[in-house]
Amino acid sequence: MTRFIDSLLTNYWFWLLARVLLSVVFLSSGLAKLLDFQGGMNEMQQAGLSPTWLFNVLTIVTLLTGSVLLLLDRAIWLGAAILIAFLLLSIVIVHHFWSLPEAQAMTSLYVALEHMSVIGGLMAASIASQLRKKISGKSHAQ
Repeated sequence: MTRFIDSLLTNYWFWLLARVLLSVVFLSSGLAKLLDFQGGMNEMQQAGLSPTWLFNVLTIVTLLTGSVLLLLDRAIWLGAAILIAFLLLSIVIVHHFWSLPEAQAMTSLYVALEHMSVIGGLMAASIASQLRKKISGKSHAQ
């Protein structure tokens, strides 16, 4: 059993699957805002961000850039940092449960907690990427 677990955890395809699953939420959101630009601007307006077009563009670039770095296993630490900053900002700007009416506060709290869990996943992916490169002898300058 230990041999199977070791083989699975070091398998390239398993590592790729982990990165794909971690990036799905960011990639799909970025693409949705790109393909439905007006819908993305409506989201920015609901969040009180202005100018809406600028915040939508910045959000698209942030989500897609972070996702691509994660998917390609290139500078995952940078992609993770970009996405972590995005998640933290979205908690403060949109999901500020501490200052919302009770009816909205619980939903925002749950979203904020989910964001914190994803932040942990991004941190773990950064650590795993670095260790995988050290083990395989590849440069960790990537």
